[in-house]
Amino acid sequence: MTGRARLLPVLLACLGGAASAQVAAERIGDVASLPSEMGAHWVWASDSVLNRSALFDGDSGRMLGMVDGGVGVSPLSPHISRIRGEVYVVETVYSRGHRGERTDLVTIYDAVTLAVKGEVVIPPRRADNGNGVALAALLDCHRFLVVLNQNPGRSVSVVDLETRAFVGEIATPGCALVLPASETRFGMLCGDGTAEAITLDAAGHEAGRARSEKFFDATRDPLTEKGVRDGARWRFASFEGWLHEIDFGSAAPLPAKPWSLFTEAERQAGWRIGGLQHLALHAPSGRLYSVVHQGGPGSHKDPGREVWVYDLAARARVQRIELANLTAAFLRPRLGIEAGSIPDRVLSALLPNPGADTLAVTRDEAPLLFAGERESGAVGVYDATTGAHLRDLEETGIGGGLLVVP
Repeated sequence: MTGRARLLPVLLACLGGAASAQVAAERIGDVASLPSEMGAHWVWASDSVLNRSALFDGDSGRMLGMVDGGVGVSPLSPHISRIRGEVYVVETVYSRGHRGERTDLVTIYDAVTLAVKGEVVIPPRRADNGNGVALAALLDCHRFLVVLNQNPGRSVSVVDLETRAFVGEIATPGCALVLPASETRFGMLCGDGTAEAITLDAAGHEAGRARSEKFFDATRDPLTEKGVRDGARWRFASFEGWLHEIDFGSAAPLPAKPWSLFTEAERQAGWRIGGLQHLALHAPSGRLYSVVHQGGPGSHKDPGREVWVYDLAARARVQRIELANLTAAFLRPRLGIEAGSIPDRVLSALLPNPGADTLAVTRDEAPLLFAGERESGAVGVYDATTGAHLRDLEETGIGGGLLVVP
């Protein structure tokens, strides 16, 4: 049993009195709808244990609704179309619960009522892994959804959301991820250190593909798959903390010269990138956010207690944000403890701070930064400009997953 696990029973006993607070009776039967205009500070938080994605308002911390996520090991996340007013979830179901005949499908939800509007069955071989990053993508035309397959060969399934039909499958040997780059184009990273761009025609069939030169060494310093998008350009951090940029808008994917997220002194001190979804980009300000920790080789999945902020134009760090204790945030509603109270401060002080391993930032001129932690599922909300901790999303689930800003 870990130190964190041994400490919890003691804290629960000491703080048990707080749990006896009166809870208002639940009102059953109310049905609500979301505003037709999606909020600038909304965020979706997925949970692979509860098999759902829940929508929260970052300004109030209130849950607004949720959609199912199907069965899988990935923290399944939704794809949102503001233009079509729909939400899409790629999921897998089995005829006998967790066994039996497998069916893969894209479920279509109304973005206002969150009611199911339809579904499209796809080949039963969608890729499923431990993080769910870049396994499906909505292209900029908002008509085509592309889904990565692995069974064991690599391919991509194309879904036409306008006709609600499966278009076909495109073989992509040696390449993975689906990275939207334009209305009909998406990129992929390949195991030989190159990148590939695939273009669709008006019907969703392959119209062409192009390959980049080799720009990273997948053996000596691999790229993490947790990239961030800026138009047709994508940025990825390597395990050793080098930031790579690849432009999928060129005739062939065009890589730029990488630069280091860490100084030599910081490297010597053991600072590294890490996490489930460790990068976030606020394109209007050109600011890149990265979860960091101090660790050794192979710790690229570890969470961190700090977020470092970089000015992309200057290629320099401009800010450090210390993260609040999300274990305390997870326990507060379960113990009836109010945020900021003395029992809350005791929890935060005594419990080890796990940090965060997922990030997302809103796109507006007054952006919020969301930082989540997979074990508790709680999410901290920060002013993305000042780094001030504003509040926590306490009941996002019990198995934290990806964060998605619509």
